[in-house]
Amino acid sequence: MEPSDQLRILFKKYLDNLCSLEETQRLMNYFELDEDQEMLKDIIIDVLENQDKSYETNHAVAEVLAKVDRDLFVQINDTTGIIPTRKNKTLKLWLQIAGVAAVLALAYTGVYFFNNQSKKVAAVSPIAVHDVKPGDFGATLTLANGRKISLASASNGEIGRESGIIISKSGNGRLVYQIDEKVADPNASNTLSTARGETYQVRLPDGSVVYLNAASSLTYTTSLIENGKRIVKLIGEGYFEVSKDKQHPFVVKTNKQEVEVLGTHFNISSYADDEVEKTTLLEGSVKLSAAGSSKVLRPGQQAKLSGGKIQINETDTDLAVAWKNNEFVIESEHIETIMKMISRWYNVEVVYIGEKTTQRFSGKVSRFDKLSKVLEIVESTGEARFDVKGRTVYVSK
Repeated sequence: MEPSDQLRILFKKYLDNLCSLEETQRLMNYFELDEDQEMLKDIIIDVLENQDKSYETNHAVAEVLAKVDRDLFVQINDTTGIIPTRKNKTLKLWLQIAGVAAVLALAYTGVYFFNNQSKKVAAVSPIAVHDVKPGDFGATLTLANGRKISLASASNGEIGRESGIIISKSGNGRLVYQIDEKVADPNASNTLSTARGETYQVRLPDGSVVYLNAASSLTYTTSLIENGKRIVKLIGEGYFEVSKDKQHPFVVKTNKQEVEVLGTHFNISSYADDEVEKTTLLEGSVKLSAAGSSKVLRPGQQAKLSGGKIQINETDTDLAVAWKNNEFVIESEHIETIMKMISRWYNVEVVYIGEKTTQRFSGKVSRFDKLSKVLEIVESTGEARFDVKGRTVYVSK
């Protein structure tokens, strides 16, 4: 069987929700290989020309096109970017044959985006800004005695001792605790906090690892144990890799909820200026408790807490943990959500001028890029404009 026929069958199976996990991964791999781009284009064109309306509301189609949004139209130029999200699910609305061919035909470098309003590919034009560097590894550790240690400037190795506790900074930007249980004060409280523009990791005394996003904090006792449970308090966003200990469940407390686990991987976003608190589970299981009710999450699910109510949905976990992998990955988000992410990571203020765009955006951008490049990427969609003065970003439609 010809490779093109194999891909066509695989693509059809995926649209009909008949693919195994292995087949799904194989299909997604085609999006990454240059030699398959022309063949993949032909398959997509066939779908575009198919008048079977059942495809328009097929969840698998939406998932494939989300992948096309983030990867095919942008990564085909060996780069990343953000594009406006389709306003409805009709395949032929904007993913047109001419547009596909135009993007696939681009052979020169630079960042390009597909605008669903104008139906054309546009190159990025530079924004004249006083550039701002991206965030970096850094945090402040506050010890039980009130001493504050700046981890960005601290040398690798041992950085502090107190009450039988040795605290070290490793070469990979991680805080590590070593406890002498015979002399350690189990009630000594430490707080690890990141400012805007900082991110850090900590390996807790029980071996659990926590990644902190920008403008976040984690508070814990050196033993972690309170009333038979390992308890930490989170403000902002953190990704948790919890070590197993059946005798001592691990509990994350935020201002709105408690998340209890035995051993698992999950992400919690609990910023004070976000209306919705999100908990996303990658492995294991967690129980959420808020406002007198509780829910249990399975891997691949996300709980949204708002107004004391918990709503659970299946989700793409890669979106929730993209920050940990040093990426902004956006899926059908408003400009306000994007600018909050930018504000926290680049340590800038955001001011809106006039009416805000109601367009939703999708895309992927490296968190290592300077601010100017990220803003140019968003601006290239034609849906927003930016003016940077000092550490303030002015946003207009």
